[in-house]
Amino acid sequence: MDGKVLLQEAAGVQERIQNIRRELHRNPEIGFDLPATKALVKKELEEMGYAPKEMGKCGLVVLAGGKKPGRTILLRADMDALQIREEADVEFASRVEGKMHGCGHDMHTAMLLGAARILKEHEDEIQGTVKLEFQPAEEIFQGSLDMMAAGVLENPKVDAAMMIHVVAGMPLPAGMLMISGGGIANASCEQYHITVKGKGGHGSTPHLAIDPITAAAHIHLALQEINSRELDGNEFGVFTTGHFEAGKTSNVIPDVAEMWGTIRTTDAENAVGERIRTRMTEICKGVATALRCEAEVEFFDYCPCMVIDPALSADAMKYMKELFGQGVLDMNAISGGKPGGGSEDFAFVSHKVPTVSMFLTAGNSKEGYLYSQHNPKTKFDDSVLYCGSAAYVQMALRWLEEHKETSD
Repeated sequence: MDGKVLLQEAAGVQERIQNIRRELHRNPEIGFDLPATKALVKKELEEMGYAPKEMGKCGLVVLAGGKKPGRTILLRADMDALQIREEADVEFASRVEGKMHGCGHDMHTAMLLGAARILKEHEDEIQGTVKLEFQPAEEIFQGSLDMMAAGVLENPKVDAAMMIHVVAGMPLPAGMLMISGGGIANASCEQYHITVKGKGGHGSTPHLAIDPITAAAHIHLALQEINSRELDGNEFGVFTTGHFEAGKTSNVIPDVAEMWGTIRTTDAENAVGERIRTRMTEICKGVATALRCEAEVEFFDYCPCMVIDPALSADAMKYMKELFGQGVLDMNAISGGKPGGGSEDFAFVSHKVPTVSMFLTAGNSKEGYLYSQHNPKTKFDDSVLYCGSAAYVQMALRWLEEHKETSD
């Protein structure tokens, strides 16, 4: 399809998908608990003429094309929100206390619905099959694995995969597309939970208690030595304690202090992560013992690095320039080739099939979009939704056209 024609068709669905996006934004849902979101997406797809297939705990999949032999490309949109109280000044703010679409997944869902509508109108032109995936639970790194276990990469077998993420707060005009270069694009992420057990007592007699808060504070400080003294300066390995909890009352020494946080590395084999886990465990137990406490360390919800296929990235760059011209940038040129520290659970897919990720700019500081993702004041310029829909369609149609041979 001609690029100008595609952009015109995408612009024609802009109002509809903008309304969908704002409805989703008003009613955010989290994790796998997405009944209203799923129902809205399913209804829209059925009205287009698709037969949505439920997959995993809360996912949806539809197929476009399939009338001509060829390969299969997967397009993914995540649907879940964050457990954050919205403070953004928008007329369609969250109606649900403590939840907001602060990462832009409402934008992603609306964009892929727009792409689905365009693809349906051009099914006879598709040289193969486009599989559209609406995924839950990205924020907790469980949705992608859940849908993979349910068979999202099979029947038909997926040969290539693509995702788009919106970004705000960057010094770039809205509506520009940034494409990840080949190699590792995003860090891995793993959650940890440290429990320090002491002996509770009255605040007036600390000598009769064993204070877990003091031990946990020493542990927190001691763990910083891993970064500053044990990792090679050329290695990326960082852990952050984001939640520290102990006690309920000012004059009582509690029995337990707890810490939760994340470990991130850009090592595809996770050797750096393994070293960090080993040393964290040794330090926690050793410091706790020295201060008469006990410590337990639990690691969970591991998400690997995002690996971008070089050939697919090169294809994406070519196709997007055909569509947007100079409004396309190489992420490696912006980042200096350094992977991003944020994590993305589509990384699980990237370890199974060739994958590419793209980033659509959706507001900068000069336009009033001051905050990046995961901030209570984050907001996105949804006038660019049609650009994302067009990018999904362009990638699918052009890649299938140039890779007509069927998969093995």
